[in-house]
Amino acid sequence: MVLILETLLEILRRPTVADVAVELAAFVAPLWIAVLAGLLLGWAWRPRWAAGLSSGAVDTGSAPSPGPHSAAPSTKAVEERRSEKLAMTEDDLEHLCRLVEVTDGGPEWHKMMDKSSPDMRYQAWRRDPETGPPQYRSSTIYEDAMPEIVRDFFWDDEFRIKNGWDDMLLEHTTLEECPTTGTMVVRWVRKFPFFCSNREYIIGRRIWESGRTYYCITKGVPRPAVPRCNKPRRVDLYYSSWCIRAAESRRDGRMTACEVLLFHHEDMGIPWEIAKLGVRQGMWSCVRKIEPGLRAYQVARRSNEPLSRFAFMAQINTKFDADKLRSLETVTDLSGNVVESEKQKNWTSSIPKFLVVGGAVAVACTLDHGLLTKAVIFGVARRFANIGKRL
Repeated sequence: MVLILETLLEILRRPTVADVAVELAAFVAPLWIAVLAGLLLGWAWRPRWAAGLSSGAVDTGSAPSPGPHSAAPSTKAVEERRSEKLAMTEDDLEHLCRLVEVTDGGPEWHKMMDKSSPDMRYQAWRRDPETGPPQYRSSTIYEDAMPEIVRDFFWDDEFRIKNGWDDMLLEHTTLEECPTTGTMVVRWVRKFPFFCSNREYIIGRRIWESGRTYYCITKGVPRPAVPRCNKPRRVDLYYSSWCIRAAESRRDGRMTACEVLLFHHEDMGIPWEIAKLGVRQGMWSCVRKIEPGLRAYQVARRSNEPLSRFAFMAQINTKFDADKLRSLETVTDLSGNVVESEKQKNWTSSIPKFLVVGGAVAVACTLDHGLLTKAVIFGVARRFANIGKRL
C-alpha cells in the first residue's frame, strides 16, 4: 500500500491536469493488461501450485464430515494415536545428523548471504529440491555464548514473546510434554508480513545431546484432535532444526563462541518464487534481531531469574554417541555439497515482462483471499518489470 500511495502522490504533483491524466493512464493501463494476460498465465500454472497449497505435503487439512461413529476404534484411528505418541523418533535424529554432515544426498547448497557484526557472523545457503518448498541452511556464530544457554534460549517460547525478539510469534500453547524424554508438542500462531493471514503450527520438538553438542529438532506433526480453522491457516509441512555446538572465537581462537546450524523449510501457502524473494530481502534484518534477544537472555540467566517451563524442558535431553552414529552411516553420496555462490536463475529472460507481472496479479487474485495484497503485487512488478517511472 505504501508503494501505491507514494506513486500516486508523485503523479498528483505534476504541474498540469493534462500531465496528471497522462501519468495516471500510463500507470493504470499496463496493470489492466497484466491482469488479463496474468489470468491466462496464472491459471495455466495453477494446477501445480494448487496441488501444493490445497493438499500440502502432510495433510489436506479438511475437517471430517459429521456422521455416526462406530463404538470400536478403527485400525486407522489406533495407528494415528500411536503415531501421535511418537512425535519424535531416532529417524529424525539420524536425518538431522546427515544434514549437519552434508551426507543426506540432497541437492547442492548455494550460498546466498555472508554478513557479520562485532559479536556475530551469519552465513546462509539455499537449495531447491525437485519437489517441495525451498530449503535453507544457515550458520550463525555468537561470540561469548555457551551452547547450553543458546539451546534454552531458542526453546523458550515464553521469553520469545516477553522479550519480543521473535515479533512474529503471537501465541503459544503447550499441548503435550514428556518429562522423560523432554519431547513437547506446542501450538504456535505466527504473524505473517505482507498482509498475509496469520499461520498456525502444531510442532513436535525434542533435543538429543552428544557431549556438549545439541541436536534440537522441531517439525510439524499431525494432531487431528486439534480442530482446524480458516484463520489462522494451519501449516502442515514445517521443519526447523538446529545443531548447537561450541565454536572457535574469531577474537582469540578459544572455544568461547557458539555455532547454531539451522535447517529450515516450510510450505506457508505462498508461491515459492515469491516466498524466496521475500526471504532473501528480509533475512538479515530478522537475524539481527536475534542477537540482542540472546544477550538479554544471558543477563536474565546470570541474575538467577526462575527458569520458564520451556527452559526446564530444554534441559531434558536424550544422550547418544554422535561418533558411533557416524560410523554406522551408510550414505556416501555427497551430492549435498555446500558451494560458495548461488547459481542465478535468469528465469525471466525468456518471458515478456508484462506476463511476469500478470502472473503475480493472477496469484493474488485467485489463490488465497487476503494472501497477497496489491502492495506485494506492485513490489513484484517493481522488481521484475519496472512498470512506469517508479514501479
